[in-house]
Amino acid sequence: MTGERKKLRMIACSLPHCSFKYLPIFNMAEAEPAQDEQGRSIPVSGITLHALLPVQKAIPFPSHHYFKYCKISALALLKMVMHARSGGNLEVMGLMLGKVDGETMIIMDSFALPVEGTETRVNAQAAAYEYMAAYIENAKQVGRLENAIGWYHSHPGYGCWLSGIDVSTQMLNQQFQEPFVAVVIDPTRTISAGKVNLGAFRTYPKGYKPPDEGPSEYQTIPLNKIEDFGVHCKQYYALEVSYFKSSLDRKLLELLWNKYWVNTLSSSSLLTNADYTTGQVFDLSEKLEQSEAQLGRGSFMLGLETHDRKSEDKLAKATRDSCKTTIEAIHGLMSQVIKDKLFNQINIS
Repeated sequence: MTGERKKLRMIACSLPHCSFKYLPIFNMAEAEPAQDEQGRSIPVSGITLHALLPVQKAIPFPSHHYFKYCKISALALLKMVMHARSGGNLEVMGLMLGKVDGETMIIMDSFALPVEGTETRVNAQAAAYEYMAAYIENAKQVGRLENAIGWYHSHPGYGCWLSGIDVSTQMLNQQFQEPFVAVVIDPTRTISAGKVNLGAFRTYPKGYKPPDEGPSEYQTIPLNKIEDFGVHCKQYYALEVSYFKSSLDRKLLELLWNKYWVNTLSSSSLLTNADYTTGQVFDLSEKLEQSEAQLGRGSFMLGLETHDRKSEDKLAKATRDSCKTTIEAIHGLMSQVIKDKLFNQINIS
């Protein structure tokens, strides 16, 4: 075994958890393939996954829907949102530290990973795994005993859900690195709506058919992402997310507010998210054109009620999307009017 491979093995063995989606393949001719309990190689996207990381046996839970809640500390939330926002239109990735309490997954802290990001995915290199190992080791040396409990990444501008690659990643993590949770953040919609747009998800085992739980909360999905969203939406479920803060978190937030309250008053979502709003309008126009074309074709197909219902459903969703975009724009205008009344129109009399 070469010196480089020894170094990679040492890094890998020090990691309690890792996301297989971003696992780099090194020296494929020499590396030994990872195997499951039946001795079969583990494939990832058509490439055999090599055993750079230790494989752990999955922890048996009473049901595939065992974990129902996810609690995130104010510190972890702030770090994740700031990291996601700093990436702009590029995806970012990080790891979360925490613990489990019954049916609740508690995220205490998080840290960013030095990865290469694009508008659709992020790719980790060897430096990211060295950083991950060093961070977790140093955290334990200063008394932070939480293990890695999940990973997070951003979906800038297209909502909180798991794509096909995300589902495959989370399935592998749950199979070999339990307990593990996937968190998705949309920093663009967070700024536009004025509230954190975040979702926590866990996947079902392959081949499992979940019971019908009724319609989930509606969210706007861009036209170029609808197919990926629809194909995999039944392969995972969302956890109920809540937030908490300790006395230290409260003190830190007070200090941050005293320092950055001017930025809050001086910023405007209309200016910050101008490109996002324009993209929403273009996406809405494409959806309306598509629905109009389907309605036109449906007028020649008498008796096909199913086709009509699908067209009407698409129109209803386009209407909801337009209402959402309009409401966010009105909120931005109202905030600007209020700030103008408060600070620019001073009555001297």
